[in-house]
Amino acid sequence: MSVVPTYPTLRYLRTRTARDPSRDSPTFTSSLKVSILGFRAPSSLVISRKFDEIRGPMIRALSPEGSLRELDDSPVSVELARICSEAQFDRVVAEAQQLQQSFVVVWMASWCRKCIYLKPKLEKLAAEYYPRLLFYSVDVNSVPHKLVARAEVTKMPTIQLWKDGKKQAEVIGGHGKAYLVINEVRAMIETDDSK
Repeated sequence: MSVVPTYPTLRYLRTRTARDPSRDSPTFTSSLKVSILGFRAPSSLVISRKFDEIRGPMIRALSPEGSLRELDDSPVSVELARICSEAQFDRVVAEAQQLQQSFVVVWMASWCRKCIYLKPKLEKLAAEYYPRLLFYSVDVNSVPHKLVARAEVTKMPTIQLWKDGKKQAEVIGGHGKAYLVINEVRAMIETDDSK
């Protein structure tokens, strides 16, 4: 019986493409491609870029001496806390006022495509400011219109910064690209922090 190799056979291919100086970077004239030619392991094993994505932080966490350094345990994203009633909104305002903290309210609707697209990006932004600044979301279709009118929300999504029981600033998110909206929200928060 012959010995079966347990590692994939890799072949590196260099491909040259027609170079257009106006479109290509002068330093990258060829690209490197990897293909798996054969794999004879008894169990199926898929090797992909995901391995490198997982392995990268683990390798960087090793110190030169070979021991494991402490990894940053801050969250990558923080789910927006839902506000479902006017009474709950009033409690959030009162708690923030008592703690002398600002908070962000994202007014959205379940039918709003831009709201759905922005939500995970806002959750990542919330992680950057967690725990000193909390982010909340309000679905305008599930709360009384009186609350929406009180906050002076006319378009979705609207991201508001509240402090001392009052709306301090707002960004209307339906007008541009997501990264521009996130930058505007970040600037709104930083402006409040500098006061």
